[in-house]
Amino acid sequence: MRYVDVDGVSASAIGLGTWQFGSREWAYGDDYATRVAPAIVRRALELGMTVIDTAEVYALGRSERIVGHALRGHRDGAFVATKFLPVLPLSSIVERQARGSLRRLDIETIDLYQVHWPNPFAPPGTTMSGLRRLLDQGLVRRVGVSNHSLDRWRAAERALGRPVVSNQVRFSLADPRPHWSLVPYARERGRIVIAYSPLAQGFLSGRVDAPHRVSGIRRASPLFRASTLRRARPLFAAIGEIADAHGATPSQVALAWLVGHGNVIAIPGARTLEQLEENAAAADLELTVVEHARLATLAERFQAGGR
Repeated sequence: MRYVDVDGVSASAIGLGTWQFGSREWAYGDDYATRVAPAIVRRALELGMTVIDTAEVYALGRSERIVGHALRGHRDGAFVATKFLPVLPLSSIVERQARGSLRRLDIETIDLYQVHWPNPFAPPGTTMSGLRRLLDQGLVRRVGVSNHSLDRWRAAERALGRPVVSNQVRFSLADPRPHWSLVPYARERGRIVIAYSPLAQGFLSGRVDAPHRVSGIRRASPLFRASTLRRARPLFAAIGEIADAHGATPSQVALAWLVGHGNVIAIPGARTLEQLEENAAAADLELTVVEHARLATLAERFQAGGR
């Protein structure tokens, strides 16, 4: 497993995203939520995947509860990240939200507490004052943001008066924009970009070649339209060629491209233990400079073609 420094702590370059834990929209069922998901968390820790990412809104708190149950007796090996929605970001309410997450996760301190989305009606200072209070109380160890532009990330850090150590954004070969904007800034400042949906909900897995092959929430995604799949063929071909050259899978190549930036943590979800293990192994895949650049170019062309 490859590791990344996050504010003095070594965190796994590939972590585990848990949006699907208990969420009806993924259509994984109750057996997955009660039996498979906890097993996935524990196996992730065994594989050295320390970063476990969740949010208060995932399945209305059920994801946090599943993670908390799975972490009992394993807390020391985990870097727990969760997120809150700043709907009314007064200090007292932000603190109440944090305490709710702590209770559901059954832990004493959140390793990384993230603003899930920026509130367009509240200045960053309002939200950050509550987070500063949580840092001072020791309820959270680090503050991050999610779905923030570069300007909003900078504004959040100025308002906090301390490092906002990460920005969690949609980032993959299907949506490579952070490669040119957020990643260079994070590298310059010693910060981290956390890539959610790093396989674009399975779009980059090499297993989907027609719209009828997807189910659940993915049916609504424009990525799985026939026209988009046709437009992605050059990117898919390159991923496949590189995968063959390394004896890897397309998913592993897509993840390796992300963590190869050096200051990116990818947090794919997993439906099975086998998929989890495949994701973890991607951390050890080293792409060449030429391969990395080739994929970036094709990803840019694909993304530009969809505008």
